[in-house]
Amino acid sequence: MSLHADALATLSGWAPPTSAQATLRERYVAHLREHSDGMQRSCRPDHLTASTLVLSADGERALLTLHAKAGRWFQFGGHCEPGDATLAGAALREALEESGLDDLAFDPVPVQLSEHAVPFCGSPTAPGEREVHHLDVRFVAVAPAGAEHAVSEESLDVRWWPLDRLPHPDPDLIELAELARARASGGPLSR
Repeated sequence: MSLHADALATLSGWAPPTSAQATLRERYVAHLREHSDGMQRSCRPDHLTASTLVLSADGERALLTLHAKAGRWFQFGGHCEPGDATLAGAALREALEESGLDDLAFDPVPVQLSEHAVPFCGSPTAPGEREVHHLDVRFVAVAPAGAEHAVSEESLDVRWWPLDRLPHPDPDLIELAELARARASGGPLSR
């Protein structure tokens, strides 16, 4: 199965937690059906990305990266790469690479979708084209107690933040943290 087929199957079978998330799921599925290259960064002006919110073992903190290009704190994530076989695998790869952690309990079921403009991902290339949008599929993972993280080349900093005091607490990040905490507290995630 190709990465594109995996993403389409994953999203088609996903049970969204809210009506707003259901609307986004339909948007993502339609995008994939219309664009065979919808997983690639070359698909413009929109393409799917994959990310992971890493929670502490006690579920009270999130490990975030200060993104070098955006200058803001985010969960770990980014573009799918040619070697990625699954959407969940791309999200886990990004989390491991960007956090410096080598062991995460990872849930392969998406927890949230987020469509957002990404000005640093390329300017419009055709008249009337809008800026690039990432159609981000977000997952959750839990770090082992005492895990040591590192700062990658893509980050200015990596730091633990209490879930009730997130930096740049936009509604999207707050919802992600709430959904991730609820998912992680529902039982053990796979390692």
